[in-house]
Amino acid sequence: MTPKPRLLIVEDEPAIRVGLIDVFTFHGYAVESAANGEQAWQMLMRGPWALALLDVMLPGMDGFELLRRLRARDRDLPVILLTARGTEDDVIEGLSLGADDYVAKPFSVAALVLRVQAVLRRAGRLPGDGERLTLAEDIEVDPGTLCATRDGQTLPFTRREMDLLLYLHAHAERAVSREELLHKVWGYGNASDLETRTVDIHVAKLRRKLERDPAAPRVLLTVRGAGYRLVRA
Repeated sequence: MTPKPRLLIVEDEPAIRVGLIDVFTFHGYAVESAANGEQAWQMLMRGPWALALLDVMLPGMDGFELLRRLRARDRDLPVILLTARGTEDDVIEGLSLGADDYVAKPFSVAALVLRVQAVLRRAGRLPGDGERLTLAEDIEVDPGTLCATRDGQTLPFTRREMDLLLYLHAHAERAVSREELLHKVWGYGNASDLETRTVDIHVAKLRRKLERDPAAPRVLLTVRGAGYRLVRA
């Protein structure tokens, strides 16, 4: 029998926490929960988990700090932030810290379930160990370890950054639009209606790692009016 995906829900409001536990248990997940950041941190260290849903506004250690600590220990675990703070600055901070997605309250439970499924699908789509990619500027990428090397230096990536890099590499013969990336990498169904800087934020993070001079990119190029194109070796 296939084991159930193990999901950690971190939410301080009891009604929301219980409701999410019921919903995801019904959808076939093995669900555990925490009501504050300190409790969640202890549980995260007792993994493995398939995914964590983190509320941002937690008592004590908030969701941002919890995510910051987690990413210092684990770059792979998929994380979705839940919050009533939906300003652009908050979204940018959450994504910059390594969140895989950011869902503002109030949210549709059905849509949240789909977002969790989309993140988990992406988390299982890495090429097999040993399949390496070569990019411009003498960059060797190892998707299996979520790392690249250049001039003997290790360049670490989050899983989302690697998913984006792999998709751009697979379509390196052309420019890939933001809408296509939101649909294929992030799993949004109708990306053309979204107003989000998610793709731009992640491209900027990739450039800081891949480019010798991010202000004058030679690996990950912007194609005006068309999107982004990755340059293979």
